[in-house]
Amino acid sequence: MTAEFVGLLVLYLAVLLAIAPLLGRYIRIAMENGSSRLTAWGRPIERGIYRLAGIDPRAEMGWKRYALAVLVFNIIGIAAVYALQRVQGMLPLNPAGMGAVTPDSALNTAISFVTNTNWQGYGGEATMSYLTQMLALTVQNFVSAATGIAVLFALIRGLARHCSATVGNFWADMVRCTLYVLLPLSLVLALALVSQGVIQNFSPYQEVQTVEAVHYDQPRLDAQGQPVLDAAGQAVTDPVVARTQTLAMGPVASQEAIKLLGTNGGGFFNANSAHPFENPTPLSNFLQMLAILSIPAALCFSFGEMVGSRRQSIAILAAMTALFAVFALSTAWFEQQPNPMAAQAGADSALSAYSPGGNMEGKETRFGIAATSLFATITTAASCGAVNGMHDSLTAMGGLSPMLLMQLGEVVYGGVGSGLYGMLAFAILGVFIAGLMIGRTPEYLGKKIEAYDMKMVSIVILATPLLVLGGTALAVSVSAGQAGVLNPGIHGFSEILYGLSSAANNNGSAFAGLSANTPFYNVLLGIAMWFGRFAVIVAVLAMAGSLAAKRRLPAGPGSMPTTGPLFVVLLIGAVLLVGALTYVPALALGPVAEHLQP
Repeated sequence: MTAEFVGLLVLYLAVLLAIAPLLGRYIRIAMENGSSRLTAWGRPIERGIYRLAGIDPRAEMGWKRYALAVLVFNIIGIAAVYALQRVQGMLPLNPAGMGAVTPDSALNTAISFVTNTNWQGYGGEATMSYLTQMLALTVQNFVSAATGIAVLFALIRGLARHCSATVGNFWADMVRCTLYVLLPLSLVLALALVSQGVIQNFSPYQEVQTVEAVHYDQPRLDAQGQPVLDAAGQAVTDPVVARTQTLAMGPVASQEAIKLLGTNGGGFFNANSAHPFENPTPLSNFLQMLAILSIPAALCFSFGEMVGSRRQSIAILAAMTALFAVFALSTAWFEQQPNPMAAQAGADSALSAYSPGGNMEGKETRFGIAATSLFATITTAASCGAVNGMHDSLTAMGGLSPMLLMQLGEVVYGGVGSGLYGMLAFAILGVFIAGLMIGRTPEYLGKKIEAYDMKMVSIVILATPLLVLGGTALAVSVSAGQAGVLNPGIHGFSEILYGLSSAANNNGSAFAGLSANTPFYNVLLGIAMWFGRFAVIVAVLAMAGSLAAKRRLPAGPGSMPTTGPLFVVLLIGAVLLVGALTYVPALALGPVAEHLQP
């Protein structure tokens, strides 16, 4: 382990944990306290939106009505994003003349951005017009992130209230989250990224001359197209011909900011945050990493304030941070070791030149191994999916950590909203197991955990493994699934497993060695993304409704404390035992077998 990576990790966590309490308090105020001075600037806008949309923010909803609103809103979003892709060739702000996206790719992309997954089977600069990037994709980056936060606050209200039939108003939650949280933060981050060189324009694609040249003799022609002859009658030739390259332009910074803050991950360019127009400098890279986890970490403190105990938020955050640090160190350790495949090739092999300094394959030299390894850990811990390097080029065990982070259920910080409500499901599971061990009715925050609650927790925890393992089994069993694998053997299996893990857990990153833009994978991954998002959300809201209706019980001598080290260890154990062991056989067939192969 290099001092460079350890120093970067310590600095990152120090800055993240310093801003999280302040941001968490602001988010809680923005979502719950309409009379605060901090949100006074937006009140006229908020009231105008309510009047325009016919919303009464004081009319609260039961969990079923809340869930119906979530589903209807997002189904409409899918239809809108799909339609814009299909007709973009007839719409303005399309300087490159992009035509209609194919039906299966358009449907997959629509589901992807609506579910906060942002899986991309296409190259953005070669597929989407500026209008589609802004009106379809960027808008969904905002509202899909707001949906996750809204569902989280419904669950927190279920834990904080007692004898209540309601969990909030979805429309008011969406408006407040977007207006007071996501928009201001995105504006500040976009300006910071522009200062570092991220582009933001509506210019047409640029034809530029490169520094590279083609060295061969080409006859010089006169104005009539005839060869020019020298005094000896020989044709005059030019030895060097300059090359040109088309550079894609566009409104990148505005999409980049919300893609990171909303843990969306969809890149304006195909190379995502490895592209110099999206992520040009080490400072922009650090800001992007910080943006990914800032809201998920802050929401832990919002939770603590709403339930009246900051120690609750610290316990949850401690479990997340401990798991994150272990996975980050593991990824960096394996990436900083000599490439095992190159080492086996022998000292005389050309591959051995890449071995001594660690695995630099697929990484940008301006970031190096340390920053790329940390980015890979952050983006898969947070269900973001943005990448600043090629995950397909990670070592076998270096790639296992990002894959396993997704398979844990995206709860190690996780996506905005979705990470914390997933972790709260594990917390309820943990106290349920502890209650059974001591022979008492399990409780969490004064609420009895009963059979119905555990059924919903089971759906939250087990829905995505069913989609991942079932989808992977189907893909490796049929010719249409096998046809998309570019790397044969064990690594090809890992590519499919990673792709289904990313889709079902709404991450969006990929090993990128899988040709997924086919009708088979567009449909399969679209199904995994939809049910991985909304089957979990409906179960979370059902759990919120059940908890809100319960009485709050005072802590008794048999109540398990949920703020101390014992609870943190229990929570980590629940995540690892239930989340990780589900995937052990599949991981043994993929990354582990690849690492051990001769």
